[in-house]
Amino acid sequence: LARAAGLSGVTFHSLRHTHASMMLRQGIHPKIVQERLGHATISITLDTYSHVTPGLQEAAAARFDEALALSSDTKNTEGFANGLQNAPVVGAGTGEHGGLEPRSD
Repeated sequence: LARAAGLSGVTFHSLRHTHASMMLRQGIHPKIVQERLGHATISITLDTYSHVTPGLQEAAAARFDEALALSSDTKNTEGFANGLQNAPVVGAGTGEHGGLEPRSD
């Protein structure tokens, strides 16, 4: 395939690896990459290609910060604060929700 395209020294494996790396760098969900590569589990894909996306943690933190940015609209910020006040806390209880109980404070 590579030879037919005029690419010398390029193997099918390197094309496959490049394809997967490019998809992950473009933000394609790892599950899609896993399926395209035919990996049995997503962990194989993530273990193999985790070096491709070292900035994912920073990007995730930035997107979370954006989501939490307070609006100048007080109606929205009050709703946001109320939502946090009633948010479940992991390990806060042992009832029917498996440790995800509404806060009581």
